[in-house]
Amino acid sequence: QVQLVESGGGLVQAGGSLSVSCAASERTFTTYTMGWFRQAPGKAREFVAHIRWSDAYTNYRDSVKGRFTISRDNAKNTVALQMNSLKPEDTAVYYCAASTRWPMIFVSRVDYWGQGTQVTVSS
Repeated sequence: QVQLVESGGGLVQAGGSLSVSCAASERTFTTYTMGWFRQAPGKAREFVAHIRWSDAYTNYRDSVKGRFTISRDNAKNTVALQMNSLKPEDTAVYYCAASTRWPMIFVSRVDYWGQGTQVTVSS
């Protein structure tokens, strides 16, 4: 059982930056696809970004491309999401996700979830 614990997030003005990070409990983390989803109030949970374990290949939803960067440190069992040029529409609870599969762009392909961390962008 992989446990994912997020940290970071918070409140920032539009145009600002925030980062969120996630620590995984297992060393087998290094073989998982890791990523981030988000869920705004009243909306479905949506894919944000993910990173492949084998070669660190990354993929992003279109609305965050060029603004968000996902990275992982297999030695520390962590994955991070750096968010720049934030917009009010980025406001959501951000969830760390892990999967034994690639790609991991659908909620149904996620095997493990973190508890979520709030990101609020004020206009």
